[in-house]
Amino acid sequence: MFFDTHCHLDDPSLSADLSGILAGARAAGVTGFLVPGVHPANWARIAELSKLSSAIHPAFGVHPMHADLVTSETLDALAAFTPHARAIGEIGLDYQLSSPSRDCQREAFRAQVRVAVQAKLPLLLHCRKAFGDLLEIAREEGIAEVGGVMHAFSGSPELVRDCLRLNLYISLAGTVTYQNAVRPPAVALAVPLEHLLLETDAPDLAPEPHRGTVNRPEYLLETARRVAELREVSLEELAVATSNNARKLLRLSHPSP
Repeated sequence: MFFDTHCHLDDPSLSADLSGILAGARAAGVTGFLVPGVHPANWARIAELSKLSSAIHPAFGVHPMHADLVTSETLDALAAFTPHARAIGEIGLDYQLSSPSRDCQREAFRAQVRVAVQAKLPLLLHCRKAFGDLLEIAREEGIAEVGGVMHAFSGSPELVRDCLRLNLYISLAGTVTYQNAVRPPAVALAVPLEHLLLETDAPDLAPEPHRGTVNRPEYLLETARRVAELREVSLEELAVATSNNARKLLRLSHPSP
């Protein structure tokens, strides 16, 4: 049984047929879902989704593309959601964006990390072209105390070691299946099995052969097959290890039904 550690089930392209999405996922052996927040306006929706099934686990945060929304009031609201959260995220830095400014992103990221550390919750980290700054802030703010996951990791195999020192898991998405992929397959081999997670980032990053379509949690199986092939392990072994890692990250004592 697999655990999708990053899946935007609140997105209209998925939530419009949530029962069908979940049924398709179960048929593919995907029985756990971590749903990250990206904007304060969708936090309540994610909280409601988590009440529909014990397999759905909520996270709340402000994505770096919305960093300019992080005010003292937003941080107070985020703190109010922490009793219902399994993690804080999706937060981080994205220097591929032209705005908000990098200073704004760094300030918003640091402030949300502090909420997570105070609440003793792990973090779901988004990072594009900003690994140096993100890891520096993570070290300064004591992220290793709560841990977290580098979502859809786009860094190098060498950066994996720096992430592991901060008590971070490495999550692989559908990019590892792309025919022109270089870094993701190398990372798939570099990450110790006990620090590896899988995700879809649905509705984005659909794997081959579904690339270019709306991604669905059931497509996690395609990513898993490729990672198992690269690592020369059975699909079953990969499922057990990565789902156990997800439960450990989220402090879940038993598998999701």
